[in-house]
Amino acid sequence: MRYEIIPFLMFFIVRLPRCLRAFFLCKKGKQMKKTAEAVSLGHPDKTADYISSYILDRMIAQDEQVKYAVEVMVKDNTVVLGGEIKGNVDLSNLEEFVKNALREIGYDELYADRWGNYAIDVRRLNIINLIGKQSSEITQGVATGWGDQGVFVGYACKGDGLISKEQYLARLLNNALYIKARGSKNLGLDIKTQITLNDFDHIETAVVAIPMLEPENLTFFIVKTLGAMPDNLIINGTGTFKTHSSVADCGVTGRKLACDFYGTSAPIGGGSPWTKDGSKADVTLNLYARNLAVQYLADNDECFVYLSSCIGRFELPSAVVKTFKYGICNVQKLQITKRPSEIIEELGLNKPIFAKLCQKWFIK
Repeated sequence: MRYEIIPFLMFFIVRLPRCLRAFFLCKKGKQMKKTAEAVSLGHPDKTADYISSYILDRMIAQDEQVKYAVEVMVKDNTVVLGGEIKGNVDLSNLEEFVKNALREIGYDELYADRWGNYAIDVRRLNIINLIGKQSSEITQGVATGWGDQGVFVGYACKGDGLISKEQYLARLLNNALYIKARGSKNLGLDIKTQITLNDFDHIETAVVAIPMLEPENLTFFIVKTLGAMPDNLIINGTGTFKTHSSVADCGVTGRKLACDFYGTSAPIGGGSPWTKDGSKADVTLNLYARNLAVQYLADNDECFVYLSSCIGRFELPSAVVKTFKYGICNVQKLQITKRPSEIIEELGLNKPIFAKLCQKWFIK
């Protein structure tokens, strides 16, 4: 019995200063705040991510060993594809792939009829193809190891989705609004949500941006989804929001990494995970680091995993796991001997699953 109370004593010893600080800040009206943002596939940056992921899936379906790195820019009804592809694949259907990706998001012909010049029109696309071949040096690198150098971070913490509460709620609300908009004749698909919690995890502010043809009261739906009424709820801060998607804002791949990963809870590692095949490490080692963080979380409160790679080498220059329990930090080195091909196969990244990952990422 004497030993069982030690963890509880450690908890209060470590947490007491923070609780006291939060209490006095609250008394002074200065609560600590945590904020996270989420965006839907209809947001122009995520639309660009999804187009690249969708095309990658089509390439993998033809050749599991394809090497792919394609960035996408979307502005108005113009889609620019730029990058490199190497493999036994047919690129003649790229225009149809882009159109199908937009349709899957919800930007189909019916949507274009409803929104007119307020949104991207799948029937009027102008596609600029700047895709070339992968360089010989990168080809050599992926033959013996990883296709690029980089640093990668995995994170997990106790709670829903094993991510921070503010990020979980921002994603939960965004997903619910996106599903609602898909079935609505009045709501648009370019949706952003933002949640701010105080130090006691109370929802202080919820911010929602969602296109509307006509004003619509979403307060009850938002409160029901969040399970609580925010102290401050802002829906479309400019008053109206009609012009959206790439018509309102140019979209580019890799610009929503804080939304894709862990918000402000952890550093962002590597580049965009949505524009490259598994050999390039940006998706593979970020996802592998996340899986390791979930594994090492176990009975800890929070876990960070830091990995790095080197082009042409399969050995990772560094691999470290850092865990927190009752506020106490523990750091240890990891021994990772798996080759890129083993990790890619373990994660299923030699299969056409990238569009699905882009849709869901860490939300199960």
